[in-house]
Amino acid sequence: MLKNLKIKNKSGERLNADFRFNDNVADKMPLLIFCHGFKGFKDWGGFPYLLHELSFNNIFTVSFNFSFNGLDNSLPNPVDFTRLDLFAQNTFSRELDDLGSVIDYLFENKDAYNYDVNNLILVGHSRGGGIAILKTAEDKRIKKLITLATVSEFNRYTDERKKRWKKDGYLEVLNTRTKQKMRMNYSLIEDLENNYSRLSIPEAISKIKIPVLFIHGKEDLAVDYSDSESLYNLSNRDVSQFKLYENTGHTFGVVHPFAGTTEALENVISDIVNFIFRNDI
Repeated sequence: MLKNLKIKNKSGERLNADFRFNDNVADKMPLLIFCHGFKGFKDWGGFPYLLHELSFNNIFTVSFNFSFNGLDNSLPNPVDFTRLDLFAQNTFSRELDDLGSVIDYLFENKDAYNYDVNNLILVGHSRGGGIAILKTAEDKRIKKLITLATVSEFNRYTDERKKRWKKDGYLEVLNTRTKQKMRMNYSLIEDLENNYSRLSIPEAISKIKIPVLFIHGKEDLAVDYSDSESLYNLSNRDVSQFKLYENTGHTFGVVHPFAGTTEALENVISDIVNFIFRNDI
C-alpha cells in the first residue's frame, strides 16, 4: 500500500512524505526512513521502486522531500525544480531538522500504523547519506544505518571558491539533467562554520556504535568510493560493513525518468533486506 501525506516540520513547512507498507502483515515491521541527496527528491528515478520492493519484503518504508530541496512541496508529488528560491536558502542544519521532524512524527503516531519504532533504520543516498549519519550520531532512537554512495564531508569547497562565494553572496551549480542553474546562498557555508561539530560527518561516524552498512559503486564519478571507504575505516568495524559494487556508479545504473531496474539496484535491495533482518550484528 502507498499512502501520501504531509508532515509539518519545526518551521511550519509541510514535508511531502510517502508511506509504503504491506497491510497484510500482522507483526510490527521494521521502520525505514529514506533520505534523498543533493538535487534529488523522493520520486527521483528508481527511489520509488527501491522503496516498493523493500515494503514487499515486509519493511515499512518512509520517504520524503526535504523542505527546501527546490521543488514546490505544496503540490502532492512534485518532480520539477520550480522553487529555486528555496533551494538557494537550504542548509545542512535545515535538512537535519527536517529529518528529525519526520522521526518525531513517526513516534507520535506509532499506534496508527503497523511499524516498530524500536527497529528504526535510516537510509541515505549521497548527501542524504551524510545527513543520515549526522542524525544517527545525535538520535539514539535509530537502531541501524545504511548509506548509498555517501559523501564523507560537507565542506567540499576550496578556500578560493568560498572566497568568491562570499563576495558574490551565492554560488551557481548546473543541474546537468534539467540544464537549470541552481543558486546556493553563502548561508550554506555560514551554517557549516557556525555548526562545525554538529555537521562533521567523520566526527559523527566515529561516535556511532550501532550497525552500519556502507554501499558504493566503484565507478562513481560524482562521489568517489573512497568517501565510503574512509568512513568505514572510522566506524565501529565490529558491526559495520562496506560493500563495493563493481561496474556501477552513483545511482547504481538507474536514471530519471525511471527506465527499469538494474543488477546493481537489485543488489542494493537484497543487501538492505539482509542487513535489516540479520540478528547477529
